[in-house]
Amino acid sequence: MRAFGRLVLVCVLVLGFQGAALADKTKVSLGTATKGGGFEVFGGGAAQVINETDPTLDVMPVGTKGSRENIPLLEAGKLDTALVASLPAYEAFNGVGRAPTDLKIITAIYSTFGMFAVRGDSPAASFRDLVGKPVAWGTKSSGLTLLGKYVSEALGLDRDKDFQAHFLAKAGDGAPMLLDGRIDGFWGGGVGWPGFVKAMKGGGRFVGLSAADVALVNAKHPFLKPFTLPAGSYEGQKEAVTSVASYSFLLARADLPNDVTYRLAKALHQGHGVLAGRLKQAQETTPENTILAAPTPEHIHPGVRKYMDEIGLR
Repeated sequence: MRAFGRLVLVCVLVLGFQGAALADKTKVSLGTATKGGGFEVFGGGAAQVINETDPTLDVMPVGTKGSRENIPLLEAGKLDTALVASLPAYEAFNGVGRAPTDLKIITAIYSTFGMFAVRGDSPAASFRDLVGKPVAWGTKSSGLTLLGKYVSEALGLDRDKDFQAHFLAKAGDGAPMLLDGRIDGFWGGGVGWPGFVKAMKGGGRFVGLSAADVALVNAKHPFLKPFTLPAGSYEGQKEAVTSVASYSFLLARADLPNDVTYRLAKALHQGHGVLAGRLKQAQETTPENTILAAPTPEHIHPGVRKYMDEIGLR
């Protein structure tokens, strides 16, 4: 009986220590987007690597409607961090149609480019070939959908009127619609993007922008840089595709404590090799690219800047 009592006591102590350890973790919510999109995949992967790298953190992905919802949720303090595509971030930082935001950057995640997936038997060879055709632009709150608007306008087109525009409830709905013939084109972007993976596995191909159209978009919106998706980036992709791109971000609410953002930045940096091994697009998730992509150093969270100083990057 005494031995049994000692065993019970040991078990209670072990469970108590484990419970205390769990209680000591800093919980951080991370807003992603709808199911079937790139942010859901990246957010889940990043959270897992952060938690594995720094056991004091407990990053929890939260499904949302995407970038346009993530920004007000961050500003209202309903999310600690969130993934935000390049153009919604650009508009928020610069006060386009709203007051400038005080949200801060933790890291640039990857360059967001835009192009269409079409079926393999489609005659479309350029962005303009899909004018008047049924196309899916993505969800209403997606930064990729906004990118489609910017590109269309730079080319003298109206995204909503010059195409038979479809807007999705979930990003994952686009590829099935393309492959069963309900739409002729599916707009999206990002290396490893789930919708494009499905479209290419179904025998699809990509349609980007011509060199002349890239020049027009870049002249209208200089922050949208020329971009080339190398051949072989997706299964069945035989040729390189040209488009425009800019960096998307992991943003934090402005009052997220410096020590928390410091630990997040450090865990992402130290776990970069693991994350990039699991997600090809995460190869771009580096402090160097964060400095390159941030509008100014002040847009980077102070806790992150402290870590950058320690590793000699500023």
